[in-house]
Amino acid sequence: MKQMMIRAPNDVLNKAFAKSVDFTIMNSGEFGADPSTEQVTSETSVNVNFKAKEAVILGTQYAGEMKKGLFGIMHYYMPQQGVLSMHASANEGQGGDSTILFGLSGTGKTTLSADPHRSLIGDDEHCWTDHGIFNIEGGCYAKCVNLSREKEPEIYDAIRFGAIVENMKYLPDQPRTLNYDDISITENTRTCYPLEHIPNAKIPAIGGHPKNIIFLTCDANGVLPPISKLTKEQIMYHFISGYTAKVAGTEMGIIDPVATFSACFGEAFLPLHPYKYAKMLAELVDKHKANVWLMNTGWSGGKYGVGKRMSLKVSRTLLDRVHDGSLEKAEWDVMPGFNLRVPKNVPGIE
Repeated sequence: MKQMMIRAPNDVLNKAFAKSVDFTIMNSGEFGADPSTEQVTSETSVNVNFKAKEAVILGTQYAGEMKKGLFGIMHYYMPQQGVLSMHASANEGQGGDSTILFGLSGTGKTTLSADPHRSLIGDDEHCWTDHGIFNIEGGCYAKCVNLSREKEPEIYDAIRFGAIVENMKYLPDQPRTLNYDDISITENTRTCYPLEHIPNAKIPAIGGHPKNIIFLTCDANGVLPPISKLTKEQIMYHFISGYTAKVAGTEMGIIDPVATFSACFGEAFLPLHPYKYAKMLAELVDKHKANVWLMNTGWSGGKYGVGKRMSLKVSRTLLDRVHDGSLEKAEWDVMPGFNLRVPKNVPGIE
């Protein structure tokens, strides 16, 4: 939690704790819940009591439960203050233009936000206020399966002394050298590291109103185009439906991709009705004239097992074209059925 949350100076913390404790998290991950308890359906149980301001984690040793638990808590309090909480990453260009990338686990939020040409604001949890955006967290929580410096240099180099790794093993006879290809424990291998481990991280982690918003979806059916620009009505539809696929390494038991719908690209964390968040997003997009794009980081040329997954190089090039403004000037085809506007060609992509 020290790595994942914002680290306030001790004098600030001591002053805050002297007044009251905002929330208490009791993590007993090795201790299973009693399934005979009312509304408890398995040994894994994560419960939040807003009245007592307590959270209890039972039967799961996944470190992410703590920060995701706090995320759910923020999703309850922030909208009541007129602030939109978002399951999204964010970065900022040299001209001060910020981009928000919504998406479920496995769609590329962390990977694509760590852009060598842009400052990282955060990789998972943000709020959008009247003044701009800010990161709820002080760290990043990244997947490590098949990680390499060639593919993801910022994340690879962030895993150094002070980072925490989870579900990983060392290379044989090489102490303190991680084997990123070993998935014998689980494919959900992880690391958490402070934001300052990313060389171009922006601290404090705040930015202006976003110029571009990306809905990341991993389409395992190979139907959605690599990128499309959304109309006002399409923004609402795709945000509320939150279509994507769960892929290996995101949930226990997932081996092959499974299509799913997750409202606001983060339904598991929403204590309020999804329409509350969707309405706030629509108002903010309209007010600040943000462009909204639907980007498929899943399969192309056919479904899983037939086509192939979009390469990281293609996804990064598409984002570069969004950021340099060339996609806004593109010629478009309209895709039948979904009525999505798809660019006829994109410089740098066949």
